[in-house]
Amino acid sequence: MKKMNQSVFYSIFFNSSSVSICTMEQFHDYTMMFLSIITIFISIVILRLMTSKFFNYNFMENINMELIWTVLPIMILFLIAYPSLYYLYLFDLTLNPMMTIKVFGAQWYWIYENFDSEKGNSYPSYMLPDSEILSGKIYKMGWRLLETDTRLVVPYGTEIQCLTSSLDVIHSFSIPELGIKADALPGRLNSITFQISRPGLFYGQCAEICGTGHPFMPICVEAV
Repeated sequence: MKKMNQSVFYSIFFNSSSVSICTMEQFHDYTMMFLSIITIFISIVILRLMTSKFFNYNFMENINMELIWTVLPIMILFLIAYPSLYYLYLFDLTLNPMMTIKVFGAQWYWIYENFDSEKGNSYPSYMLPDSEILSGKIYKMGWRLLETDTRLVVPYGTEIQCLTSSLDVIHSFSIPELGIKADALPGRLNSITFQISRPGLFYGQCAEICGTGHPFMPICVEAV
C-alpha cells in the first residue's frame, strides 16, 4: 500500500511542471470533492421539496437537525482551511535553494540577474517582434507575444529562489504553468521559491496593469 501511494505521488509530481502547481492541483481536487458532495446533497433536497406534497413539521423544527447543519459546515470549513493554510505557509518555506535569481520589472521588459559563488550576470529580456519570429528557423519559432529575445535559463529538479523588485511601477512576475506569481514592487524585495520538475519552455506575462506596454512584456523560462 505504501509503495502504491509513493508511485501515485511520483506520477502526479513528474506529470506536473513544478512542485507548486502539483500541490495546487491536489488541493483543488480535494476541495472539489467537498463542493461536489454539497452540490449533490442540496440538489437532491431541493428536488424532493419540489416534487413532494407532504411536509414534516417535526423535521423543519427539529433542534437536533439544526445542530447537525450548524456543526457540519464548521467541520467542512475546518477540513478545507487546514490544508489551505498549510500549503500557504509551505510555499513561503525555503529550505536550501541551490540557485538565486533576481528579477527586476521595468517598463516594459524584464531584467534577470543570476547569482553564483563568484560573480553575477545581469541581462534584459524583451519581447521578440513578429518579424524576427517569422524570419527565424522553423524549429526556433515560439509563441507570438510570448517569445523573448533572451530566456531565463534555470536547472530543473533543484530548488530555486526568485527575488523580485521593480525599477518604476508595480509589476508581477507570473508563470501560471509553474504556479508562480510574485509582485514586483518598487523599493521592496519579494521572495518566492519554486522547483521545476521537468525540462522545457514555460511562458508567462506580467499580471499587473503597468502601463500601455503591459501586454508586451512576456516571460520565457527554459528549464535545462
